[in-house]
Amino acid sequence: MKYYLIAGEASGDLHASNLMKALRKEDAGAEFRFFGGDLMTAVGGTCVKHYRELAYMGFIPVLLHLNVILKNMKRCCEDIVSWNPDVVILVDYPGFNLKIASFCKKNTQIPVFYYISPKIWAWKEYRIKNIRRDVDELFSILPFEIPFFEQKHHYPIHYVGNPCVDAVTAFNNHHTEDFHSFVTANHLEEKPVIALLAGSRKQEIKDNLPDMLAATEHLTGRYQRVIAGAPGIEEDYYRKYTGTSSAAILFGETYRLLQQAEAALVTSGTATLETALFRVPQVVCYHTPVGRLISFLRKHVLKVRFISLVNLIADREIVRELVADTMTVENIRHELMEILQGGLLREQMLADYEEMARILGPAGASAKAAKEMVRLLNDKKTLKSSVNVNSETKK
Repeated sequence: MKYYLIAGEASGDLHASNLMKALRKEDAGAEFRFFGGDLMTAVGGTCVKHYRELAYMGFIPVLLHLNVILKNMKRCCEDIVSWNPDVVILVDYPGFNLKIASFCKKNTQIPVFYYISPKIWAWKEYRIKNIRRDVDELFSILPFEIPFFEQKHHYPIHYVGNPCVDAVTAFNNHHTEDFHSFVTANHLEEKPVIALLAGSRKQEIKDNLPDMLAATEHLTGRYQRVIAGAPGIEEDYYRKYTGTSSAAILFGETYRLLQQAEAALVTSGTATLETALFRVPQVVCYHTPVGRLISFLRKHVLKVRFISLVNLIADREIVRELVADTMTVENIRHELMEILQGGLLREQMLADYEEMARILGPAGASAKAAKEMVRLLNDKKTLKSSVNVNSETKK
């Protein structure tokens, strides 16, 4: 069968690539065409657009690049019609993907599957109308989404487990290097590592990295700070904010870095969950301009108590979240000291991670999702064939 996938950022590229591998195991004749990234390209198929040409964050960047975004949407829609796949699989990235779903529903007979459902439980809950109308099957990776969609909105979904568990489990199974080998291979010091994950977009790095560095400067005698370089961001961009800092930057090595880190400062997102799955104590750091206003909106507009996936999954505070006006150098420094070796909160956080992992369930999300997708598509084909046969018989 022919599968058209759309992933708009680095995490989507990772999870879509693993889904593609699983689909190929279920369907030996699988053909892929996609908007995605390097990891999806490595699996095979045709990359129509790289996600670097899609990922714009925030009102102003989106406004400034609106013409490019609209051109990409038009190209995507035309390409889907031209290739005529058996299914369109949307991976997260709702601002773009929900519009593609709407186009497919209005203009084609191609079924639309959504993998890694839009986080409408946090904000823009009105999008449930679009999902109900335009998405044929929704595949969830977060257990708390089941009651949200099925009980609150009476929209059935498929919970398949979390692909981050798959990715981290697979990495740990295949990479067992010791600390000495890690630091030697990456030209680092023989000091414990504090990992700095400042986000995957330039604005996030600009907003978060300077405070992360300032908050850890006093620890450089005992620790080394290592920045996880995001895909598509040049080293020169990081150097604008590291200045004369001794912090190292590693690109394409985030999992290896987390595997060896003693603690981490992490900008909210998928990275908070990955950090927890590597059992690395963390502080969530998310600076925003006009912090007091954002804090007000968070309390009165957002529909969730937490911003990190770790806390959302556990439904309580496991990791400390420093957001908007609470994201200060002093607060980061204080919270970090609590989770380093000997810190009062370290062992409790590690124990809480085990509870979170139990709630998520075991590895196998990609395989489960692929198996269910292929079953549903085959059922649709069988039903369509049956309808056609009956129509011919009546004639």
